[in-house]
Amino acid sequence: MLANKPNDEKLKVVLYWHMHQPEYRDLLTGVYQQPWTYLHTIKDYIDMAMHLEAHPQARVVVNFTPILLEQIEDYANQVINYLSNETPMRDPLLSALAYPTISTDYSQRIKIINWCSRAHEKHVIQRFPAYHRLIKISEELGENPQVVAYLTDQYISDLLVWYHLGWLAEHVRRSDLRIKRLLKKEHSYDDHDRYELITVIGELLTSTIPRYRVLTESKQIELSTTPYAHPMIPLLVDLNCALEATPDVPMPEHNKYPGGEARARWHIEKSIEMFTHHFGFAPDGCWPSEGGISTAACQLFQEYGFKWIASGAGVYSNSVENNHSSKESNQNLFEHLPNRLPNQDIVCFFRDDRLSDLIGFEYSSWHADDAIANLIHNLKEVANEDSKHPNTILSIILDGENAWEHYPENGYYFLNALYKNLANHPDIELTTYSDYLADKNTQIQVLPKLVAGSWVYGNFSTWIGSEDKNRGWEMLCEAKQCYDDVVNSGDLSADLLNRAMHQLAICEGSDWFWWFGDYNSTETVSDFEKLYRYHLSNLYELLDITPPEYLASSFTFGNGAPEGGGSMRKSG
Repeated sequence: MLANKPNDEKLKVVLYWHMHQPEYRDLLTGVYQQPWTYLHTIKDYIDMAMHLEAHPQARVVVNFTPILLEQIEDYANQVINYLSNETPMRDPLLSALAYPTISTDYSQRIKIINWCSRAHEKHVIQRFPAYHRLIKISEELGENPQVVAYLTDQYISDLLVWYHLGWLAEHVRRSDLRIKRLLKKEHSYDDHDRYELITVIGELLTSTIPRYRVLTESKQIELSTTPYAHPMIPLLVDLNCALEATPDVPMPEHNKYPGGEARARWHIEKSIEMFTHHFGFAPDGCWPSEGGISTAACQLFQEYGFKWIASGAGVYSNSVENNHSSKESNQNLFEHLPNRLPNQDIVCFFRDDRLSDLIGFEYSSWHADDAIANLIHNLKEVANEDSKHPNTILSIILDGENAWEHYPENGYYFLNALYKNLANHPDIELTTYSDYLADKNTQIQVLPKLVAGSWVYGNFSTWIGSEDKNRGWEMLCEAKQCYDDVVNSGDLSADLLNRAMHQLAICEGSDWFWWFGDYNSTETVSDFEKLYRYHLSNLYELLDITPPEYLASSFTFGNGAPEGGGSMRKSG
């Protein structure tokens, strides 16, 4: 039993899943530069919904970024139009799967083969012997590229089918008779097989957002949003807020982002608009991009009607440690209570980094039952420590996508055990933030001072402060100055102004800066650095300005191997 709290109160736990992909489309052509949005949708976002449908007693909070929702909707429409009237799809990899004649172009085949090797070696490629054999053949290309000339259309077709079968949700592989047939067939996939696979993919893409809407209507989940293109709102408003947590960090030459507060407001307004479009109501909560908050950012979120936000424990720790007003006031603060700032009403919940990172990085190598037993043991310890504090709440917050490929069978057994055991535990209550705040017994403590930061290390070092990241900010500031000059001239038509504003928003996303730096993998840094320069170049073209020459050359190169395959990072 957990330690008795007042009135035998249960330990309140929020499982908060963040769903996010940056903008992969070339907004001038509509062509996708990378396929991660549709791949994560048919594997992770749909699987997470299906797990919740299988455990209606479980309750969670789910966050969708607006640009992810836009891309899922766009992909769904692409597949619908392809299946109904053979309209070409705008994702090269999905198009290669669908197109009845495999390209004979040498470079195109190399691209397909390289892409179809980008799956988890142990949990996907080696899991399926037929897929593994195809990959072993492709490995010959590393030393002998001319081998591609001997690879038949059938090889390319089989490789494309297996790649997508490997990226499907585990629930779908286990339950869909069409997919079971394709898995059993193993090879010699024909046009009909590929068309059937595309049909399943289309159904998954089309049903993803509606499934989460239904889960919301049944009160099983609470949905939240993020500023439109996932920008770091505190840095847009004030670049120098990065110095609050890291006073000695080198900063960009520009000491502020031009018109940053107006841009922050645009992203927040657009996020509410897009959320309402997809779900039919305005959100109460917001996961600020990367949990990035500052005093000014909190005030903005409050102005737009948000009742709660969330961030990382490092921000809380820094804020408490830097509160020199009173040692006694520091001692009275408690980490598992929600907080607000003086003269603000918006409530901030802070992530339990240790337990969140156990799910994100450790439990993937454990047996599911052992992992859940360990998690409950840790929850018991927290409850014992919190026993003197009524109505505490523990927040487990992490990506709803990137961890699962590191688990056997896409986290199938772990997530089933997680929901079953936590939802039915006599001393644990899975809840949502809005329901927690609606409880009359809820205590909200006042945090005297907030030190600006994010969920990663409690600061902004992942996005600013190194040579490469600062160079990225310099490029963005220069582009924004050009944008302002052209807009102020009045020479842009209403249509071009709207398109340029949208393109600027994509350039302002925090994702690009995450990857700038040599601690990330070379391949991934190259992918995102090129895409960042691509988006900036498109902005200049929309403004009818020749892009600067530096946008033609790479400015950052990775050589690291972060945990989680380069897409995840521990909080501290």
